[in-house]
Amino acid sequence: MFRAETTNGRPHLHLGWSENALDWNIEEERIHFVDENGDVFQPNYAYDPRLVKVEGTYYIIWCTDFYGASIGLAQTKDFKQFIRLENPYLPFNRNGVLFPRKVNGHYMMLSRPSDSGHTPFGDIFLSESPDLTYWGKHRHVMSKGGEGWWQAVKIGGGPAPIETTEGWLMFYHGVTGTCNGFVYSMGAAILDLENPSKVKYRCKNFVLTPEEWYEERGFVNNVIFPCATLHDADSGRIAIYYGAADTYVGIAYTTVEEIVAYTKEYHEVIGEDPLEGNM
Repeated sequence: MFRAETTNGRPHLHLGWSENALDWNIEEERIHFVDENGDVFQPNYAYDPRLVKVEGTYYIIWCTDFYGASIGLAQTKDFKQFIRLENPYLPFNRNGVLFPRKVNGHYMMLSRPSDSGHTPFGDIFLSESPDLTYWGKHRHVMSKGGEGWWQAVKIGGGPAPIETTEGWLMFYHGVTGTCNGFVYSMGAAILDLENPSKVKYRCKNFVLTPEEWYEERGFVNNVIFPCATLHDADSGRIAIYYGAADTYVGIAYTTVEEIVAYTKEYHEVIGEDPLEGNM
């Protein structure tokens, strides 16, 4: 699932296909969404897509226009028909990330609400739903900030969390402000398996930051924005796909063993991260 832009600069979602997960053929025509009655239900724009499979159905979550930036949600079983569901949240909200399985019988979604199209607030929250229509029981998960500066302005969820024996492994982005604008880096945290609003471990260091030319220079400079992973349970290998400078797609590799050990070694507690977040 790709964000692609035409020459008028408006982004939409396109399908891509690959035999090796490295060389991609992206369809020229954008995805056509319909509602549950089969009527056309196209978003005005769409970007930052996440794709996750839950119980045999694939779900696409993206940033959409709902009288302001909000979160769009659609489903498909065959990548031919795409049924768009109701928007989960009011604006302003971004970075919707659906968990790959239900927790205690409910769908779980991370999000990053804000008071405008581009933050403030800047913290990650968790909501749950019995049916993908009604969302509630909202919980605070993680605060921006910490000892370092790399996540001082805002944070947001990345790919669907990966279930491990230590908890839900979550890659996310953190943003800092500089005299030359924002810099987006990637971080890692581990959430409790049965109560993902509780942070067990959170790495105080970024795990990837813009250094390569294609990460530093593009439509939006200095951006690493993780959106998807491929992972193999037998080897523990993880491939992380990330937006680079809002222009390219990069890929980075790690293993569950390596990233979990690093996250635990450099763990720091920020605010009320270890609590359930139901103030």
